[in-house]
Amino acid sequence: MRRAAILTTSTVAGLVLLLSLKPQQSVVPTLAASGGGASDSSSAPGTNSTPPGKSGRSSRSKSGSSQGGPTGTYTGDVEQTPFGPVQVAVALSHGKLTDVRALQTPSDASRSQRIAAYAVPTLTQEALAAQSAQIQAVSGASYTSQGYTQSLQSALDKAGA
Repeated sequence: MRRAAILTTSTVAGLVLLLSLKPQQSVVPTLAASGGGASDSSSAPGTNSTPPGKSGRSSRSKSGSSQGGPTGTYTGDVEQTPFGPVQVAVALSHGKLTDVRALQTPSDASRSQRIAAYAVPTLTQEALAAQSAQIQAVSGASYTSQGYTQSLQSALDKAGA
């Protein structure tokens, strides 16, 4: 009987220690627009890279070109998902989507990091191909896909594209 109590206690203690470990967070690259656009410095997921005094609105670098459409870098709203925040920034050149970068992705658990690691590149490729936020969700990454497309749409709305 005494052995069972010791075994149970040590098992519970081991599980508590195992569950209390938190994985390290990785750094997600940020958008650096080519052609004189604004650039952001790297930020860790879960943090807002907006400098103090800014309201999280877009950082714009417009050129005085005669061609139609906006040019510059625009930051989308932070979209909260059950597994963490998602935020993207877009680079536009004369109304054409030239780059999309994830500024924040879910990173609370290692599973969330793995899902974001395979979903975000796929979502980015689809957004660049579609030239809009009307893209398919990645299977197994429904919440991340939804947050990505919502943040992407808000960035495009800010650009007026």
